[in-house]
Amino acid sequence: MPTKHGPVRSRTVATRRAAAATLAVFVLPLTACGSLLGGESTGSDGDDDAPITLTVSTFNDFGYTEELLARYTEEHPNVTIEHVVAPTSDEARLQMLKAFTTGDGSDLADVVAAEVDWLPELMEHSQLFEDLSDPEVNKRWVNWKVAQATTTDGKVLGYGTDIGPEAICYRADLFEEAGLPSDRDSVAELLGGKDATWERYFEVGRQFTAQSDAAWFDGTTGMFQGMVNQLPAAFEDPATQKPTDLAINNEVRAIYDQITGGISDGLSAGLEQWTPEWTAGFQENAFATMLCPGWMMGPIESYSQGVTGWDVANVFPGGGGNWGGSFLTVPSAGLHTDEAKELAAWLTAPEQQTEAFTTAGAFPSQLEAQDSDAVQSYVNPFFNNAPVGKIFTARAQSIDGAPHKGRYYFAIRDEVNNALAAVDAGTNSPEIAWNQAVQTVGAFRIKE
Repeated sequence: MPTKHGPVRSRTVATRRAAAATLAVFVLPLTACGSLLGGESTGSDGDDDAPITLTVSTFNDFGYTEELLARYTEEHPNVTIEHVVAPTSDEARLQMLKAFTTGDGSDLADVVAAEVDWLPELMEHSQLFEDLSDPEVNKRWVNWKVAQATTTDGKVLGYGTDIGPEAICYRADLFEEAGLPSDRDSVAELLGGKDATWERYFEVGRQFTAQSDAAWFDGTTGMFQGMVNQLPAAFEDPATQKPTDLAINNEVRAIYDQITGGISDGLSAGLEQWTPEWTAGFQENAFATMLCPGWMMGPIESYSQGVTGWDVANVFPGGGGNWGGSFLTVPSAGLHTDEAKELAAWLTAPEQQTEAFTTAGAFPSQLEAQDSDAVQSYVNPFFNNAPVGKIFTARAQSIDGAPHKGRYYFAIRDEVNNALAAVDAGTNSPEIAWNQAVQTVGAFRIKE
């Protein structure tokens, strides 16, 4: 279904995951293979001064630079850190699930990052992870962040890294060309300010596309993620932990209809996030706005080299919203679990998470870090010197709490995402794509 925004490309889950083809490895000071699974640990727990290697696996960009990790090894001269980075959260999830299905997790790194959407799947294997409860770090994080990683019997499975409070990132130059207000305060007001709604967001999008060759938003992935995360329990019943019947899930269907309606109106650029087509879209002026958690600023800047006009508005339709956020876990099968816990605690301390924010836009989940002068005074030159520290702090304060996400959340969300992608690509009608998702999700319910 070609539009004035250019041909829409079909894509599948396989296409999306094909983008995750390479791994980056930072080793201090060793060299290692590119795998999210840990190598053979060295050293002995019986000697506090014996040389040991601790492997840390993360994904995307946690802001853990070589310089940051070098500070830890300077303070702990017997420790060598091997940092392995997967290009996407999906790739990291598949590696971890494979480790569970083929063994006890002994092949995993000493410190393993987990993303909030698939953390519930790890909870099913909580016996394979260390309990990170520690009075030394009590009250370090916002309460709902800790709750996400706490099992029903009180075991803390992970230390929080970042959270993803959402704002709207936009191209001020494209707004100007379309005759819309372009400074960040005016854009926030244009979208409704404190009373911003999704209806208003799509309405302004239709005004924009009537005057521009660019689309209003990049594609369905981010749109659906941002909207569905505002539901208290999108896909599962918190009381029973069972998947709800997607066929009669009116809240999710309403979001689906609103997004597919936007597709019909030509608001979507038809680009799936993390694909080569999506990254090229930043250079091609393909879209004017993105739902934008703090960590998205890094990719936007990276893919928009040479492009000017990006800014950030302190507004988000429907109130507060959180997209993403991760944790550091410590598998119990590791040979150096005490040292791994110490490293995980250090990496998630306010000082390091403040630096991760200024380096990669990973907004800290630590209260002290959020209140720090470094975060509050931080401006991002690429985004027209937007005061992003203050903006994302304000967006974080608008979040009421974390939605319920059970062990089926990731899989069900993926099925609805696939349905939306099919509509965006013009390969299925909204009704057929929805019915296919309903049928697949129904199989999950039968398992229960």
